[in-house]
Amino acid sequence: MPLDLQDTIAAIASPPDPAERGIIRVSGNDAAAIAGRLFCADENTADWQHSRLPVRVDGTLAIPSLGTPLPAALMLWPNSRSYTGQPMAEFHTIGSPPLLAATLEHILECGARSANRGEFTFRAFMAGKVDLVQAEAVLGVIDAADHEELQIALTQLGGGITSRLVAVRSEILSLLGDLEAGLDFVEEDIEFITKRQICDRLTECIVRLQKLTDDSAARLPSGYRRRIVLAGLPNAGKSTLFNRLVGAGRAIVSPTPGTTRDYLTSVVRIGGVDVDIIDTAGWETAADLIMQHAQNLRAEQLAVSDLVLWCTAADLDESEIIENVNLRSEAHATGVSLLDVTTRCDLTSVTDNAAAVFQHSCRVNAQTGDGVQPLIDELQRRLAGEKSSRSELLSSTSVRCRESLVSATNAIRTAISAAEANAGDEVIALELRDALHQLRVIMGEVYTDDILDHIFSNFCIGK
Repeated sequence: MPLDLQDTIAAIASPPDPAERGIIRVSGNDAAAIAGRLFCADENTADWQHSRLPVRVDGTLAIPSLGTPLPAALMLWPNSRSYTGQPMAEFHTIGSPPLLAATLEHILECGARSANRGEFTFRAFMAGKVDLVQAEAVLGVIDAADHEELQIALTQLGGGITSRLVAVRSEILSLLGDLEAGLDFVEEDIEFITKRQICDRLTECIVRLQKLTDDSAARLPSGYRRRIVLAGLPNAGKSTLFNRLVGAGRAIVSPTPGTTRDYLTSVVRIGGVDVDIIDTAGWETAADLIMQHAQNLRAEQLAVSDLVLWCTAADLDESEIIENVNLRSEAHATGVSLLDVTTRCDLTSVTDNAAAVFQHSCRVNAQTGDGVQPLIDELQRRLAGEKSSRSELLSSTSVRCRESLVSATNAIRTAISAAEANAGDEVIALELRDALHQLRVIMGEVYTDDILDHIFSNFCIGK
């Protein structure tokens, strides 16, 4: 998108087909002056050129190449109260494509330039008239294929999603204010807010964000492949199950724990839908830099997963069961959707302690394939259930915001854990600032040129 917002831009803003009325939009500092050169108001109309308020004027357009005046109405916003936050004019006239093209050509001769795709909405975004979520909704209104899509886009454009994000942001900012006020009086031992109050208020924030996260999963577009991640303790049979699901020996299988250091991805068709199956490193404490990198990769994959298969080997001893339960709880606390799978069910001579812990888990023997088809059936049911959920988010917004929503939620969960552990207020505040950053990314307060280019280049000219 152009960074110079001082140019006066113009474009035909109505559909390209013939119609009773057509619209040409002009935005920029010279909009009123250009309107004055083209537009002739009716005799009984007040002096609109000196108005400080938005006005509507009936009259005619004088286009030299046409030779005859065109009946028209002028909508003029002479100051920043317009959609773009700039002086703006709209000419409403006969919706004949040749007439509109001739009018636009004369406007360009008067000093305006042709608008780029989405440039009017881009200027509205840069002027703070809309945030990025609402800007995406403009495109959603244009591209809506049915009434439901239109209603979702209009709700998002009207600020339905923004208001929910603003509520969470305001609550976090309020908490940060209380925490930082307490830090100023730490030597006086004055407590502005208790740890219990922090946890209660942040839990409410998580509920709100989790609803948006669930919506984002339900609104992913048809081209998006859902992601199923295999996780669990080292040597829990993840790689063997991965190979069975993908139908090939992609992953190295070894009785030695920690064989998987990177992650493997393969596409599997489940219920007529392509799904990404991802095998990750075992969930354990990193002993070296390579293992730490593997753990970081695993965490990244879990953060953007649709479903996590938590694999538990059937031959765990008592200490391993305790560790498995604790790590599973840690994974569940991140907000991901978990499905328990008991692996190595061929080891019938071993007391099935893991199955006793997870009585409702799917039991599989990946070596022979026993139990794999019921697992696939359950995966199909889970994914179909997610896909059928109704969402209040547009699919384009869901794709862009999903990772930030998950990251913001995880930061708040970490802040709650820190408060429950009676950590210092500065530790809690650090996590809350991270959550605020993610919310700013969603709303477009933090952005890159690449993101803006990707969004607004999908618009049509004149919007």
